[in-house]
Amino acid sequence: MTNRTLYLIACAAPPVRRLGVPIRAAQAVGWDVCVVLTPSAHRWATEDAPGEIENLRALTGHPVRHQYKLPSQPDVLPAPDALLVAPLTANTLNKWAAGISDTLALGLVTEGIGLGLPIVALPHWNAAQDRHPAVPRSVAALREVGVTVLLGAGGFVPNPPREGDDQDAYPWQAAISALPS
Repeated sequence: MTNRTLYLIACAAPPVRRLGVPIRAAQAVGWDVCVVLTPSAHRWATEDAPGEIENLRALTGHPVRHQYKLPSQPDVLPAPDALLVAPLTANTLNKWAAGISDTLALGLVTEGIGLGLPIVALPHWNAAQDRHPAVPRSVAALREVGVTVLLGAGGFVPNPPREGDDQDAYPWQAAISALPS
């Protein structure tokens, strides 16, 4: 089986602590997975979970990226065939929908739309954040340009604030199943 390259772009939300789950699931169906973290997710992985970056690198066989490279530096990751943004926070959602690309993660997803890459997004935010008027507008804007946003039945359903961060219940398999075959 020829591997296709999947960029797993992860934000700082509780499921980011279990990236091994989607990495292994994607690898099992033929994806070569590369991990890109938002700056806050990178901080969680380096300060809150020492050794996690090395674990992710060993699992994927690729460096874990979290910031833009310099123009003089070579790309260290193969070009993506698809993007999975999970967990997607409300902050990254709203910046992405507005076309802001002030981090590597946002730059990749905003560019991914223009490149026509298949993109699946699996949110993780609470019900109070979900009620902010920017959230449904941003979800609609991304869906209109072809991003598969797994929010609601069959995807992620927001919980009340400070409740429901059961990382084992996060629907990783729904995101893997939504990727192109």
